[in-house]
Amino acid sequence: MAKTAFLFAGQGAQYIGMGKDIYSQSKEAREVYKKADYVLGFKLSDICFNGKQEELNKTSICQPAVMVTSMAILKAFKERNNGNISCHVTAGLSLGEYTALVFANSISFEDALRLVYKRGQFMQEACDKEKGTMASVIGLGESQVEEICKEAKKYGEVCAANYNSPKQIVVSGTEEAVKEAMNLAREKGARAVIPLKVNGAFHSSLMSSASSKLSKEIENTKVSKSEIPVMANVYAKCVNEPGEIKYSLIKQLDSPVKWSHSMQNLIDDGTEEFYEFGPGKVLTGLLKKIDPTKKIRNINDYNSLVEN
Repeated sequence: MAKTAFLFAGQGAQYIGMGKDIYSQSKEAREVYKKADYVLGFKLSDICFNGKQEELNKTSICQPAVMVTSMAILKAFKERNNGNISCHVTAGLSLGEYTALVFANSISFEDALRLVYKRGQFMQEACDKEKGTMASVIGLGESQVEEICKEAKKYGEVCAANYNSPKQIVVSGTEEAVKEAMNLAREKGARAVIPLKVNGAFHSSLMSSASSKLSKEIENTKVSKSEIPVMANVYAKCVNEPGEIKYSLIKQLDSPVKWSHSMQNLIDDGTEEFYEFGPGKVLTGLLKKIDPTKKIRNINDYNSLVEN
């Protein structure tokens, strides 16, 4: 049997209407949304299905919304397969790591949802405190982007924050420093430099206050040894033990997301088949850039659940 990995979407994949068709077709998916509405104390489901994009895009809303939608899609997938699914390792992009931990039975759905909601609030507070931004650099290698960030640091904090694929790296930092990094990337021959529609410098030192606040919440949360290995963004290696899981979640906020390295390490370890659960197709696109020979099945709505 081929070694299989389940992947879970991160922030930025959200869109109005996500999960609506799964909700209407799957009893298990409905239970996920109903439980989320109860735990949070407001109708997250209504925001996902019928809300306004500006509201859904708020960090404190989109993070639980993406996690809940990803879990609902996963539950519908398990329901359709009568629970007979095989997975050897799991991973999630930044926020998606929480969904992976729920799937691996390391953190309860309710506790993960509360943490993710708080995480979004703390990140928003950090954004309000220290203005920052992010930009995607396409076509340059890791060492080139890291060198660009070193050069741009004279204008403020800036770092390589998301290693999405070998030639797609996101920089994060103060507005002036990121602007300088964008200019330098263009000068050095980047194929594209795209400013991201975010209001903060995620996965940089400007998120340290959020990381500090979240650490207290995580320390008070029950985390069990995961039943299957979970690839941690911070290390680009698998974790199982509660202590290292907690530490990776805390450090994740102000440390780079090593997604490209994580996927390559899974591939080097013999993983042949990947499944992406959640809204959008971001992780499917990234994996095709990392290794186009690997099979990936994207499941983001009821049609993809049925047709694949």
